Amino acid sequence: MVWAPLGPPRTDCLNLLHTPSKDSPNMSLEWLVAWSWSLDGLRDCIATGIQSVRDCDTTAVITVACLLVLFVWYCYHVGREQPRPYVSVNSLMQAADANGLQNGYLYCQSPECVRCTHHEGLNQKLYHNLQEYAKRYSWSGMGRIHKGIREQGRYLNSRPSIQKPEVFFLPDLPTTPYFSRDAQKHDVEVLERNFQTILCEFETLYKAFSNCSLPQGWKMNSTPSGEWFTFYLVNQGVCVPRNCRKCPRTYRLLGSLRTCIGNNVFGNACISVLSPGTVITEHYGPTNIRIRCHLGLKTPNGCELVVGGEPQCWAEGRCLLFDDSFLHAAFHEGSAEDGPRVVFMVDLWHPNVAAAERQALDFIFAPGR
Repeated sequence: MVWAPLGPPRTDCLNLLHTPSKDSPNMSLEWLVAWSWSLDGLRDCIATGIQSVRDCDTTAVITVACLLVLFVWYCYHVGREQPRPYVSVNSLMQAADANGLQNGYLYCQSPECVRCTHHEGLNQKLYHNLQEYAKRYSWSGMGRIHKGIREQGRYLNSRPSIQKPEVFFLPDLPTTPYFSRDAQKHDVEVLERNFQTILCEFETLYKAFSNCSLPQGWKMNSTPSGEWFTFYLVNQGVCVPRNCRKCPRTYRLLGSLRTCIGNNVFGNACISVLSPGTVITEHYGPTNIRIRCHLGLKTPNGCELVVGGEPQCWAEGRCLLFDDSFLHAAFHEGSAEDGPRVVFMVDLWHPNVAAAERQALDFIFAPGR
């Protein structure tokens, strides 16, 4: 590298290096002159830069500065978030056994599970989750949820016997045992258009019953008489990978539903089978924030659903919507020749739960929280 001076050689300054010590005052003066020359050049450079900025459009500079600030804030906000990646069914299967998924359905193994915790500490746990959500996002729109959590014990204990959800009651929601198809019109139409698709996948699954008593993936539920089987694709907000692989088209169909509950413990999707002579005794669902949708796949005579004391019958290819926080029961009083009653069941949001409330409830009741 070759250094080239910006100006003519300053031999007077160089000669000072060989000046006798008695001339040291003159040497100091010459060095100050040299430094002054260097600082003048630096000052000119800074002045040129400032003038260049002044020549720019002030509005453009402010806009760029604001965008930079927003970008830094966004990076900070995203960095604080816990990632919730969307993973494939294959990757879910690898972690299934470690998380208590056996034989295709979920066994709860945690004493801290919100849905399985029925003691006085539940309200504090829910309120803690709500505060954590509000700190991370906002309190806006949380009034009804806050009211429900703070007074949950009073709501559950004072509810009439006809409607008494076991875990969480959201106040000020319209109450009715059954809902019209228009309550969730889009999702009802999607399910009914795909009736044959779901039915074909069920029939393929059901053939396995001829080979063994309870094929893998099916769950037998407790009933006083008869047999009630369920095949879960989503169980308490958790995807069941093995089952989803057996019903790929039905599983993909869930993604096209606008109001399907898939991110909290109150969300389920399954095929439900009642053999002839089965009685499902009266019981309550866990919450009133959802409506349960039954798409009839096979509906022989003698089958009936009773919700809040009002009986209804299923129809093949048609959806039946009801609030399972009401006292409800189901019967199949047909003969063996009639075959089983089969419905595809999926939980949808109550139409009067606002979008902000849905997001908060997904956070508060996230699986495993």
